[in-house]
Amino acid sequence: MNPDMQPPVNPLPPVVWALFAAIVGVEAVLSLAAAGMVGGPSAVGWRLAALRDYGFSGVAFDWMVANGIFPWEHLLRFVTYPFVNGGFAGTLFAGVILLALGKLVGEVMGQLAVAIVFFFSAIFGAVVYGLVTDAPWLIGAFPAVYGLIGAYTFLMWQRLAGTGAQQLQAFSLIGVLMGLQLLFGMFFEVGVAWVAELAGFFCGFALSLVVVPGGWARLREMIQRR
Repeated sequence: MNPDMQPPVNPLPPVVWALFAAIVGVEAVLSLAAAGMVGGPSAVGWRLAALRDYGFSGVAFDWMVANGIFPWEHLLRFVTYPFVNGGFAGTLFAGVILLALGKLVGEVMGQLAVAIVFFFSAIFGAVVYGLVTDAPWLIGAFPAVYGLIGAYTFLMWQRLAGTGAQQLQAFSLIGVLMGLQLLFGMFFEVGVAWVAELAGFFCGFALSLVVVPGGWARLREMIQRR
């Protein structure tokens, strides 16, 4: 390609576009249905139906843990609930974070790492949510997106370590977000979804130890030394 034709910014990794398109696409359909613009009169209930069919069910999770039975129809909820959101504004905010941090993480760790962090953070966030809370439902992309925040924090943590700076500065982003959660909680009912989001963050940070280039080899070397 001619150097003069290079784009001013690096393009987004395709996996980030795919995740963003899936999240925003589902929300677009549900929002249009709620507005009565698609699907006819019965479409008004599509969001509720999507929550029931694809959201993470705390009740089903408790039943599976208690009985040791794990039907596929309920296991799939661990990876489908991030694509069902509660409204347009929340979806847009999650999508913006996904695009920004997915690009940064993808450029350093690769596309496969982005997908691994996204889905494993969603799964781990749901598991912790189901174990810690009694809430019946969990939906939304934030636990998975917070996993990418965890991966970005890991990269910043590594960079600061290389420069000799204070590594705790890497956690400033998650600190600000959790602070905002606390602030909103003083004035609005924010629920307990923050449990899954915080779990997703720590999952993304921990996974980065392995999925970062050379991370698996370093981890194996550390284990062998012990």
